[in-house]
Amino acid sequence: MRFSGKTMWLAAGTVLLAGMGAAYGVFNDPGADLKNFDQSKVVMSPDRIARGKYLATLGDCAACHTADGGQPLAGGRPLETPFGPLYSTNITPDPQTGIGKYSFAQFDRALRYGMAADGHNLYPAMPYPSFARIAPEDMRDLYAYMMKGVQPVAQTNKPSGMYWPFSMRFTLTGWRKFFGNLQPFTSDPAHDAAWNRGAYIVQGLGHCGACHTPRGLAFQEKSMGAGGNYLAGAVVENWQAPDLRHIWAAGGIATALKTGRNPYATLTGNMVDEVEHSSQYWTNDDLAAVGHYFEGLSGGTNTGFVAVKIPDNLYTSRGGLGYVQFCSSCHRKDGAGISGIFPPLAQNPAVTSAGAATLIHIVLTGAHSAKTADAPHVFTMPALSQLKDNELAEIIGFVKSSWGGAAQNSVSESDVASVRRALGAQSGAPEPYITPLFADMISAPNATQLVRGMQLNMDTHTLLPHNVGAALDCNSCHLNGGTVAKGSPYNGLIAQFPSYAPRAGKVISMADRINGCFLRSMNGRKLPVDSADMRAMLAYFEWMRGNAKMGGKIPGRGTSKISMKIIPNPVRGQQLYGEQCAICHGKNGEGVQNSKGEWVLPPLWGAHSYNIGAGIARTYTAAGFVKMNMPVAARQKFPISQGSAMSDQDAVDLGEFFSHQPRPDFPDKVKDWPKDPKPKDSRY
Repeated sequence: MRFSGKTMWLAAGTVLLAGMGAAYGVFNDPGADLKNFDQSKVVMSPDRIARGKYLATLGDCAACHTADGGQPLAGGRPLETPFGPLYSTNITPDPQTGIGKYSFAQFDRALRYGMAADGHNLYPAMPYPSFARIAPEDMRDLYAYMMKGVQPVAQTNKPSGMYWPFSMRFTLTGWRKFFGNLQPFTSDPAHDAAWNRGAYIVQGLGHCGACHTPRGLAFQEKSMGAGGNYLAGAVVENWQAPDLRHIWAAGGIATALKTGRNPYATLTGNMVDEVEHSSQYWTNDDLAAVGHYFEGLSGGTNTGFVAVKIPDNLYTSRGGLGYVQFCSSCHRKDGAGISGIFPPLAQNPAVTSAGAATLIHIVLTGAHSAKTADAPHVFTMPALSQLKDNELAEIIGFVKSSWGGAAQNSVSESDVASVRRALGAQSGAPEPYITPLFADMISAPNATQLVRGMQLNMDTHTLLPHNVGAALDCNSCHLNGGTVAKGSPYNGLIAQFPSYAPRAGKVISMADRINGCFLRSMNGRKLPVDSADMRAMLAYFEWMRGNAKMGGKIPGRGTSKISMKIIPNPVRGQQLYGEQCAICHGKNGEGVQNSKGEWVLPPLWGAHSYNIGAGIARTYTAAGFVKMNMPVAARQKFPISQGSAMSDQDAVDLGEFFSHQPRPDFPDKVKDWPKDPKPKDSRY
């Protein structure tokens, strides 16, 4: 949530006025009715402890109370607020630094009313207004687990860094009275038992409203469990928590909570922790109940859903061209994504939400999917912070206008700059490689020809079906239209032609080199040298010449050089393929097609792949490409999260395995290397 200086002082005034009342004893001590609670009513049996563990999982206590790399529930995790940093506390049963000396009454008072055992007030970053709804028997089982099922850790709590006047905790007594709305959960007889179970989880232990409900001037949730603002969406730590009242049907909600993804979206930001540490472990009945509850709020439809289609201005706007270059390989030109792998942008709450906070956050810092038992493969989106604020605004604005539905709000350069400052995301490309930007083609005198040349590289088999005999594009090997460093980029390439080619045994032109790819890598036919399409491709290469000269060093050129002294192990390569490659290229190298039968991820062998005359059909050439570029979406490396930092040995093993699988023959192979020796890894 963003606060201006004026708003913060209004909030401060509200809290101070409330605190003045508290200072004069206007309000009673919360939890006074529990002071004489019989501690023997808390049963510490194994089954109650186990049930308490599940309740702690429902509440995702670990998300806030476990620091990165720290001991479970020992606290120390920084929590950023508009009023200064807080650090979560040690809630292990250590008697000196944790909650080991808490009676049940003190434990209940802390969770339900926000008051520690020694009487000091807790900041509502701990969602006690939601936890006030926890049923008494659940609270007792939760206490049993925290005292007997958690390993004690001696770790002193860190002091908060809250700014004055928010550092004065006594004011929170008044805040609690005015804004806490500390009401127990009550079932709604108008709904069935499953709906009420879902409501109990969402409103109570799940504390969904803490992030998804807008906050008022005093940082209070505007609604608690009901009302027009409840779960209406809010900006939290520069993430857009979406409106949950208009979200997916029950099955989509349950699937997202179980796996971190569904056909409409991949959960990001804080929800990754929620899924990994909490909701993936919920029972199927509880997942269904939560889905049923949300479906009852929304009618089971997201009113922002829009059609999946290719935008009319995809190739005629700077934002569209930026999207083609940096987004379309995963999210596709029509915003449909790739089922089970990359999320769609059409029908995605991050896009259809009124604000653009999540989109800006993701493009600046990157994101990754949750790792769960049902979806163990993590997919990563890179940070695109190297791009300038205006360039990112153009791309995000294009996405919003294309698939935002009713939320087609514009995104400005200042919007991106503001979030960049808040996140500390650096800009600027690392030297010496500079990524050419498709968006810059639009201002060239021959823009139409250049864009056509780019399209021919990105969608070769679709646009030139008579010349391509495989389900491949130039883009399959020359990533992002040949603009990725060490992804066989085209930067400065045309300056190296004409040049001698050992495989041909003669000097060849750039057009000859292109036609070599058509014949081999795309198992097709030559493109006439004087055709408009060949001229467009050559113009595109010329646009990417830069300052390169014949024989000059070109940063980022090629892929990686792998020593031919490394002995390949194809058995190990097959294992690596199954672990890292099959999810995108198929168990049997068959590639991936969408519901329309269109190829969205290329086959690596078989009738629709490249033939044995292609360079990548050779073990060490394949290994060099794989090492630098595969798999995509593996780590947050600009621009497509390519590469997994595998060893040269692993790359050679993989290259040997998939390059030697069955693939089309190359009839003209007998003409290759007429003067020069063949490479030792040649397929023929």
